[in-house]
Amino acid sequence: MSELIELKIDSLRVSLTNQQRIVVLKQVDADRFLPIWIGPYEAEAITIALQEIEVSRPQTHDLLNNIITLLGGRITRVIISSLKDDIFFGTLMVEKDGEQIEVDSRPSDAIAIAVRAHVPILADPKVMEEASIVPEDIDDTSEEDEGRETENGSVEDSTRVSFSDDRLSVFEEYFKTKSDDDSSAHDDSDDDDSDEDTEEPDQD
Repeated sequence: MSELIELKIDSLRVSLTNQQRIVVLKQVDADRFLPIWIGPYEAEAITIALQEIEVSRPQTHDLLNNIITLLGGRITRVIISSLKDDIFFGTLMVEKDGEQIEVDSRPSDAIAIAVRAHVPILADPKVMEEASIVPEDIDDTSEEDEGRETENGSVEDSTRVSFSDDRLSVFEEYFKTKSDDDSSAHDDSDDDDSDEDTEEPDQD
């Protein structure tokens, strides 16, 4: 296998047009970015961990991390391992008793766990070749198109939660275009799979 590429979370974005969430990963040693469309609950889980927001009860990703630790395992890294039919696939690498165990995972869940476990986020070079973006490949039209009206009169724009600097302004038009493109590469998150908003509060 080729040497994996280390990434870091650069920003989280929310499209004001359709409320789709995008996590933008940046290559640590290069100005190259990997955007992945994810579900709203996974985006919230990543944001909570990044901003170190205290919650009264463990969330799903906290629980999984705690279970692995209590059972004698240790998450060593997470990998954005492949891209098939415009869907990203991820892997959790767990070490237990000297053995490396690979656990299939959605990238959004893997990233949320990586932030909590403080482990590296890596990507297969083939994934980066197929889906990564470099700023010079995109026309910097965000300033002239910012807040522009669409044909039906609605305002098209996006907002983001950023954890680095403001260099990603060049991607505004890219995200606006791709957010309505069914062929965009995305995480296989399904809003119906999450019960975060319907779960009854604990009574203890």
